[in-house]
Amino acid sequence: MAGDRSARPDPGSLSWYEATARQRVAALADPGSVREFLPPTERRMSPHLPLFDLPRAFDDGIMVGEATLDGAPVLIAAQEGRFMGGAFGEIHGAKLVGLLRVALELKPKVVLILFDTGGVRLQEANAGETAVAETMRAIVDVRAAGIPVIGLIGGRAGCYGGGGLVAGTCSRLAVSEGGRISVSGPEVIETNKGAEEFDSRDRALVWRTMGGKHRRLTGGADAFCADTVSAFRRAALDLIGRAPAFDLDTLEAEQARLEDRIARFGDCRDATDIWRRLGVNDPEAVPAMDTDAFDATVARAREIDHDAR
Repeated sequence: MAGDRSARPDPGSLSWYEATARQRVAALADPGSVREFLPPTERRMSPHLPLFDLPRAFDDGIMVGEATLDGAPVLIAAQEGRFMGGAFGEIHGAKLVGLLRVALELKPKVVLILFDTGGVRLQEANAGETAVAETMRAIVDVRAAGIPVIGLIGGRAGCYGGGGLVAGTCSRLAVSEGGRISVSGPEVIETNKGAEEFDSRDRALVWRTMGGKHRRLTGGADAFCADTVSAFRRAALDLIGRAPAFDLDTLEAEQARLEDRIARFGDCRDATDIWRRLGVNDPEAVPAMDTDAFDATVARAREIDHDAR
């Protein structure tokens, strides 16, 4: 009823970018189906951060658990970008690796990773780097067992550093306009190469280079979503059915695609040059496109699949 304050908003309309990790999971999964492993009552905090006089979080910035999605059993990990930029540390990484290893026993329909990370936590650099490597290996094992691993990217922290590497090992990726994917973040590039090379304050440059639309057009993501949980849910369900086999043929075809991409776009000056070569008639209009217009543009572009079939 109009004006009824007791009516609850549709959780699917929740902004993915603004939501917390647990809000995303609760709204993404079937209602009432989420069971968190190591819930708040079982605190797992970093042993290293107190050495630097830094606050800790009870979950070390990641939630892991099981749920159902459209009735099918799934395992879910969701990084909390509001805590230290969702960065990988020892406990954070161990929880993600543990979830992936459990997948080999439980055989879920899919493992969903809700990325929201700036990369490795500098205060736990060695442990964080090890966690990234172990996570990538665990994803390979899960995919080899025939279980898809789908990454969803649209949070405040983006998907940078080791997170960008981990995302590259997933079966499929869905990204929103707010999502960014890269190994080196804007500030890292600027610090090492100078603002003349990459101005991290130039938001338009950042989004053209690392943003969701660019990644979707160039094959770095397989679905582009509006900034709602319901859009990411639909994308996840669709991508499960389109996850490629994990075998030598797939890897060789993907390597060939990447080599071709370098040959085709290696001399391009910026993203708009790349988009033009992909068949986008008006590349300057891409940043302002709504989801429907952008999807139509993607459909017209050439060779945009993330993984070779």
